[in-house]
Amino acid sequence: MINPHLDQLGTYMFWRLQQLLENEPAPAGLEPLALHVGEPQLAPPRFVTDTISAHDRLWGKYPPHPGTREFRAAVAGWLTRRYDLPAGMIDGERHVLPCAGTKEGLFHMGLLTVPSAEFRRDGTVPAVLMPNPVYQVYTGAAVFAGAEPVAVSATAETDFLPDYASLDPALLERTALLFLCNPVNPQGAVADADYIAALIRLAREYRFVAVFDECYSEIYRGAPPVGALDVCARMGGSLDNVLVMHSLSKRSNSPGLRCGFVAGDPALIDGYRTIRSYAGVAVPMPVLKAAEALYADEAHVNATRAHYAELFRMAERILGGTPGFAAPPGGFFLWLDAGDGEAATIRLWREAGVRVMPGAYMALPDYRTGENPGDRYVRVAMVHDAALAEDALTRIARVLNG
Repeated sequence: MINPHLDQLGTYMFWRLQQLLENEPAPAGLEPLALHVGEPQLAPPRFVTDTISAHDRLWGKYPPHPGTREFRAAVAGWLTRRYDLPAGMIDGERHVLPCAGTKEGLFHMGLLTVPSAEFRRDGTVPAVLMPNPVYQVYTGAAVFAGAEPVAVSATAETDFLPDYASLDPALLERTALLFLCNPVNPQGAVADADYIAALIRLAREYRFVAVFDECYSEIYRGAPPVGALDVCARMGGSLDNVLVMHSLSKRSNSPGLRCGFVAGDPALIDGYRTIRSYAGVAVPMPVLKAAEALYADEAHVNATRAHYAELFRMAERILGGTPGFAAPPGGFFLWLDAGDGEAATIRLWREAGVRVMPGAYMALPDYRTGENPGDRYVRVAMVHDAALAEDALTRIARVLNG
């Protein structure tokens, strides 16, 4: 028998998009452009290949699930530098574990934190709070752990951040896990220190775990986003109830490495070590060596950030007068209010050969109102070279302003 939890997840967004457009022809004479996937198109630094080649003898070794001491130290060092943390606040031996990209780790957070109903003090079904629109792995983490996914809308009225603090205390009492992506995917909003501190206090008051998905932390325009760890430092240094997750996919244009990490509360890290031993994919040692080199280098990160900044200046120039356009401070997506996101997706494909993602496919019905906060929007991935991006933006402007 197939696991009935699958029925609760619906159709994955990329499959839905394929079904939406499979009978819609692209315009003749125009090269189709794919802006529906958030996959970095810039090349990773050359030293990634060189480092992996220099350690190719390690392909013949089983990699340890907790990673290597050197990798964990590299991560701890990067976190300390990036967030100006007190020396020793993050210890690679107590506070850090690798994961095979954050997707794997985020899914495992449900297994780590969600108790079955019979283990809850009141016997109620646990809840997992997540921003809406939502990264669908958050939903899967909740559902397969036996929890209720609670999608809290993040709209223009709330500065595209979910208002978790306004939730009913009865819901917070049965919450096991909270997710926040910062900067936000897809809207590009950036949470400030006060907002993050309020979530940490909420997690500690109601005894749930707050997981901060910071995979877009290095892609921003303006001031660097604060992170949950530096907020913890400002609050006295305790890491209780807090985990952060990072990946090299966006920071270092290396999605194929499948390498990231989770850091934070040492009790939670210790529990996750057990889960990884049974269900995690161990990151190969040559990849861990490449990751060490990447976390030691900021030059390629600065160049990548400058490239994305150029693309968003281009977007403002080409789409600045388009109704529904707003330039976000973080991430590499445009979140365009097109009135009807699904209809706009069809038009952009049929008339311009540009494939984007309907916002509704990234969202769930709001748990209070039942409304889908993504209905009006399309997500546009700004991940290509400047020439392709300019072509795509010009086509989008022609359709949306036509």
